[in-house]
Amino acid sequence: MMSVDDDAPDAQSVIADVIRAIPRGCVASYGEIAARAGLPGRARLVGKVLRDARAGARLPWHRVLRADGRIAFEPRTAPFREQQRRLAAEGVVVVKGRVDLARHGWQRDLDAELWAPPPF
Repeated sequence: MMSVDDDAPDAQSVIADVIRAIPRGCVASYGEIAARAGLPGRARLVGKVLRDARAGARLPWHRVLRADGRIAFEPRTAPFREQQRRLAAEGVVVVKGRVDLARHGWQRDLDAELWAPPPF
């Protein structure tokens, strides 16, 4: 894992790269993304990167959820509905604002990742 200063542009760039790497139809938590970026315990920095990127960078922000699989936006708000719509378009099932991480979590089942047949 890399060691990067939280506020450095490099940290934000690494986080953005990890978010871009989340495959279609999968989700990851803020904390998982921070850990993969070499910044364990910096989940809030992931949120900051997503907030800052909304205006310009094209990130699949809708694939990022809370650690318990819930959408971070308040229910019934426009961003909540948009995230739910985007996830559904990718085949991710959202029930009462929550995603089953065992089913849709990014690389959560190592055996399945290693031994499952390739997708077609």
